[in-house]
Amino acid sequence: MKFNLGLSAVLALLGVLVDSAQADCPSFNDWSRQARGSPSLGPLKLPYMRPDPACRTFNSSAVEKVITDMKGLIKDPDIARLFENTFPNTLDTTVKYFSKDKNLAFIITGDITAQWLRDTANQFAHYHDLLGQDPELATLVKAVINNEARYVAQYPYCGSFQPPPESGLPTSHNDWADGVTVNPPIDRNIVFECKYEIDSLCGFLKLSRSYWQATKDTSFINDNWKAAVDQIFRVIYEQSQSTFDDNFNFISYYNWTGGDGALSPRVPNFGNNEPKAYTGLVGTHHRPSDDLSHFPFLVPANAMLSVELGHLADMLQASGKLSNITQQSRQLSNRIRDAIWKTTIADGVFAYETNGFGGRYVMDDANVPSLLSLPYLGFLDKHHPVYVATKNVIFSKKNPYYAAGKSFNGIGGPHVDPWHPWPMSHVSKIFGSDNDAEILNSLYLIANNTNGLGLIHESQSIYSDSDYTRNWFAWANSYFAEMILDLAARKPYLILKTNKPYKIGQK
Repeated sequence: MKFNLGLSAVLALLGVLVDSAQADCPSFNDWSRQARGSPSLGPLKLPYMRPDPACRTFNSSAVEKVITDMKGLIKDPDIARLFENTFPNTLDTTVKYFSKDKNLAFIITGDITAQWLRDTANQFAHYHDLLGQDPELATLVKAVINNEARYVAQYPYCGSFQPPPESGLPTSHNDWADGVTVNPPIDRNIVFECKYEIDSLCGFLKLSRSYWQATKDTSFINDNWKAAVDQIFRVIYEQSQSTFDDNFNFISYYNWTGGDGALSPRVPNFGNNEPKAYTGLVGTHHRPSDDLSHFPFLVPANAMLSVELGHLADMLQASGKLSNITQQSRQLSNRIRDAIWKTTIADGVFAYETNGFGGRYVMDDANVPSLLSLPYLGFLDKHHPVYVATKNVIFSKKNPYYAAGKSFNGIGGPHVDPWHPWPMSHVSKIFGSDNDAEILNSLYLIANNTNGLGLIHESQSIYSDSDYTRNWFAWANSYFAEMILDLAARKPYLILKTNKPYKIGQK
């Protein structure tokens, strides 16, 4: 018997086969708990931690080419293996739904089956330069942007979300949100968690402008996206205001309570957070770590907002779109930037948080945006004396969330505990340094602390090499790979076999 299948039938059959293969794939969260594959040839003997090709959630030939290039160029086999494991990790493991026809994609963070605006932007940041070369990858990112635009347009104060109904994927229950009351109210079939973190909105803007910079395609600027941007400006306006007006009327546009059995701690003042005075900065309730802010004006998040509003203005001006927003974006960017320089520096260093009344919290948290990541964010030059002084403070005992042990040190945060620094802090440190010795020290602190798993953890104990959190954290893996590519272009002699810079798209 002879069968003559058309192209559409073949593709449909392949789709069935892929879906069937995916159904038989183990959970990567479970699979990544132990070493797999052949070890690297370096002293660390790091395992090969990519899932089988049939179990990968998205495949990109452009990504595979970069991996092949870098494996041939990196001189240390252990660093090469870390890059091989981390660079494709987002595509290998987190694309849980993608429909080109519906222009929707759902991306999880790793072991949490929800889509965070902040995480997604960072999970895709290291693919930025490939979007102009790989149309399918670009289409995926555009679908992510459209899905997030729908979220932001409806719930601009929320940061993480359930799968879109078109996906057919089940929603997830968030124990941390039990007992929490949010105003304005939310639909938990859409929202996974509604902690207000200004950097989540920055993440949406970052992903949007990165897509445009790489492709010059403006088709993502649809009604969903315009509605989302309108809501972002509404939040900026609302959260820039003082807690009290001139007649001491209390101003509140959003509140989030904890307590009543919730795992998350209660936001003070009936969910409205600590009082703030007008400074030009934008207030927030939670940090990029999802932890409570101590004071409302989170300085690195405002720095990121200033940068991304500037990029938004540049993008809209260059593309001839939404000219009414261009000037507003530029003005807000300048206002926030000026307020940071005028109100957050004392004794030559940035505060992490302020309140406009003179309150300052000098510390740093590992999550980006952080003070340590200000050069990475594009807010200032890594040699600026205020940044150098700030970095010296936050990588010392003057930072309450800096900790050091025999084999690991770094900056952590209250999200875990003070004695579990995050490898991510050393990635940020490398982005903020031109000192070769400092860079290599941080690079190998990271490489030597994967507990033999060849993936970047969320945090690592200073007391025990085997005590860490999250074996699978896609953002940390992406951030590490992005840093390796930065070194390959900026300081190739440190990690490559030659001193010839490597940039994506050219060898």
